[in-house]
Parts: sequence; structure tokens; C-alpha cells
Amino acid sequence: MRLKPGGERHLEGTTVIQRRLPKAEGGVVHAIGRRKESVARVYLREGQGRVWVNGRPADEYFSAFSFTEDYLNRHLFTPFYVTGTMGRFDVRARVEGGGVTGQLEALRLGIARALVGVAPEFKKPLKDAGLLTRDARAVERKKYGHRKARKREQYSKR
Repeated sequence: MRLKPGGERHLEGTTVIQRRLPKAEGGVVHAIGRRKESVARVYLREGQGRVWVNGRPADEYFSAFSFTEDYLNRHLFTPFYVTGTMGRFDVRARVEGGGVTGQLEALRLGIARALVGVAPEFKKPLKDAGLLTRDARAVERKKYGHRKARKREQYSKR
């Protein structure tokens, strides 16, 4: 097997197009995660396992919202546990919009997608764990004639 210019590999007469990884210069993989109104732009690179959110360490950023370290380990770092890459990658993320739970889950989806960008063999375990599925639930809009999205105005027969 030899690599030809243009990213093509020749394997006994068949041409296979080599998939290009979404890498920027410096070995950085970029991915986006969304949840409710939150958007997380995640940049993953090899490192010592540090996670920075909006310029602050993740435990510091989320502890301000009374998330414990145990909660962060069970939710935010799940993609690393599933793929067995805990402590191998540094994460820098810019998170905006929504509340903290939405931001945390958007960040988790972004990390999972970035790990797939690093190594496509991570896709199956992450998908089996449900970490690549975008949670489409969002707040339902309020309708006129209703007090809330579904609660109606009180009906008086007389």
C-alpha cells in the first residue's frame, strides 16, 4: 500500500479515498456540541488531561454552579472513560448560551465528537454509550390562550 498525492491509497488495484481528519495546525481537533440553547466549541489536543472552559479550569467553572467534582467525573469526563483516554488529551472549550446543565451536556457532546475526529474507532463505543446522540429536547413555546406551553386558561362553566 502506498500513499499517492491527493490522499488516495492503492490497494491491489482498488482506489480508496483516505478520509481527512478535521485537524488544524498543531494537531488540534475541533468539534461542536449543542444542548438546549447552549453551544460548546471544543478544541482537543494531546496533553495531560486538563480541561479549560471559557479560560478557566472546568472544575472551577462548574463549581461556581455547585456541581461537585464527582458529578463532573460522572458526566463531563464520560467520553474519556468510555474510550479509555482519560488523561491523554487537553480540552479547551468556549461555551455560551443556556444554563449550566445545558452547557455541561453540550461540552460532553463536543468532547465525544472531537474524540471521534481523533480516532474513528472510538465511534462505536461512544455511540453505544449514547454519547454521540444530540438530545433534541428543547423548551416548548408558550401558546396564546394558554397560561404556559400546554396549561390552558381556567375554564368557568358559569
